[in-house]
Amino acid sequence: MRIVKPYVIVEKFDGVQVMKRIERACRTCYRSEGKITEDSYKNLIKNCINRGHESVLEHEKVTVRIYNDIGSYKDLTRHRFASFSVESTRYCSYDKDKYGNEISFMDPVYIEDEKVYEVWKKTMQDIENSYLEMKKLGATTDMCRNILPHSTAAEYTMTANIREWKHIFELRANNHVHPAIRQVMIPLLKYFKEQMPDIFGDIPYDEEFNPEYYAELRVEEM
Repeated sequence: MRIVKPYVIVEKFDGVQVMKRIERACRTCYRSEGKITEDSYKNLIKNCINRGHESVLEHEKVTVRIYNDIGSYKDLTRHRFASFSVESTRYCSYDKDKYGNEISFMDPVYIEDEKVYEVWKKTMQDIENSYLEMKKLGATTDMCRNILPHSTAAEYTMTANIREWKHIFELRANNHVHPAIRQVMIPLLKYFKEQMPDIFGDIPYDEEFNPEYYAELRVEEM
């Protein structure tokens, strides 16, 4: 059994260039391309958002890879205007060498009570033992996945346009959502704020959530 930490890999992008492309697309509506300057995108995007004319944000997209528990993608896949490719517990047989012959479980660091945490840890060990025993007895991966808990670690790729990312962050970075979601969404939102402040700068998040719980965030070519 391995206990692991979450991470987020963001597809490398230039936030200013994304906003400039959004501006150029938007100006098609008014044929005002001639008014484009080095920073004209700022007022235009601000005005579009203030007027509710957010469809222009759909011209650009961002892809991320998230490594978290499978409970988290059950929440995020409810967003219908995003695309997902998810590690399949039907086909990923965790008794194989490529998985280290063990199951990885996401560390619920937000469980701060030591006794409660130890109960969780023992339960995960029992589940792994049962999973491996079922495989030895000839059970298919389809059968074995039925005992996998929400804590099972899995990776998934998620792509959404800028308008949908804005909507996702508005719903998924506050104190009403599960801590596992906040672990990945808050650092991701903070990065979007840095890259595209004119779009994401005003979106609030749970500032009382312990930063030590944040998922590691990396920016890479994908």
